[in-house]
Amino acid sequence: MKANRLGVVIFQLGGPDTLEAIEPFLYNLFCDPDIIDFPFARLGRKPLAKLISSTRAHKVRHHYSSIGGGSPIRRNTERQAQALEAELESCGVDARCFVAMRYWHPFTAEAVAALERAHCDEIVLLPLYPQYSSATTGSSLNEWKRRFHQNGAAVHVVAEFYRHEGYLNALLETIERTLARFDIPSRPELIFSAHSIPLALVERGDPYQRQIEETVALVMERGGWSNGHRLCYQSKVGASRWLQPTLRGTLRQVAEERIEEVCVVPISFVSDHVETLGEINHVARELAARLGIQRFEMTPGLNDSPAFIRALADLVLAAAGVRQERVLAAD
Repeated sequence: MKANRLGVVIFQLGGPDTLEAIEPFLYNLFCDPDIIDFPFARLGRKPLAKLISSTRAHKVRHHYSSIGGGSPIRRNTERQAQALEAELESCGVDARCFVAMRYWHPFTAEAVAALERAHCDEIVLLPLYPQYSSATTGSSLNEWKRRFHQNGAAVHVVAEFYRHEGYLNALLETIERTLARFDIPSRPELIFSAHSIPLALVERGDPYQRQIEETVALVMERGGWSNGHRLCYQSKVGASRWLQPTLRGTLRQVAEERIEEVCVVPISFVSDHVETLGEINHVARELAARLGIQRFEMTPGLNDSPAFIRALADLVLAAAGVRQERVLAAD
C-alpha cells in the first residue's frame, strides 16, 4: 500500500445538541456565504443571520423537543466514523477517521487539528451527501480549504456517490425492510423526500435536483417494486423559491387521491436527525393522520448499517487508489 496511514475526513451538516444550541447553530448556518449570498453580503450577512436564526429557532424548537431535546447527528456520524475505521482496518488499511461538522461541534477546524496530530500520509475527504450541491458538499469543502494547511499529504475527494452500487444496495435494504412491515408490501405509495434547496442554485447550474431525480430512478429500477412513487422536498427556509413539491403538499395530494398507505424514504439523508425524526416521523406523520392516511411508515437512516459502511469503505479505497489492496486483504 502506498500510504502508511490514511486519514478520512467525514463531513456533515451538524446539529444543535441542546435546545439552547439551536439559535447559535442556525446563526452559523445562515452566516455561510454558500447559503446566504447577495450584493454587499459582507455587510449584511451577519445581521440577517441573527434575525433569521432568532426567528427560526422558535419555529423549529418543537422539532428538537420531539426528538429528545437535541440532534442525534453527531452521535450517528461518530458511530459511522468508528465503523468505517474498523472496516478499513479489517481490509488491512491503517486508517483514522475524523468528523467535521459544518455548523456545530466538532467543527472543521477541530477535525483538521485532530488530523494533523495523527500524522496521516494520505487524506480522503468524504462528505456524507450522496448528491452534490454547492450548499452542502461545496460549502463543506470550501470550509476545509479555509482551515487546512497543505502538509505534503495527498488529498483525494469523494464529491458524490449517489450512483455507487453499494450505496444503492444499502438503500434497497432499508426500503425492503420497511415495506415488509405493511400487510401488503406492494400497496403503499413510496414517497421519496429530499432536502430542498433554493431554485436560484439550480438555475446557476447546481446538479443537486438532477442527481436526486436520478437517485430515485436508480432505486426504483433496482428495487423492481410495483408500488406507485413520487418525489418531494422538505425543510424550506425563507420566502424565496425552493424546489417543489413539498412533503406536506405531497401528503395532501396523496390523501386527495384516496391512497391510504405511504412509505416515506428520506432519499438525500444518510443519518437520522431532525429532518427525518422530527419533520418526517413526527410532524408529517401527524399531518398524514389528520388527512386520513391510515398507515404511515418511514425508512430509517442508513446510519452505521453494515451495507452502508462497506459502501463508504469502497468509496474511500477507490478514491485513494487502494482498491486492489482491499481485495487482497479480503481474500
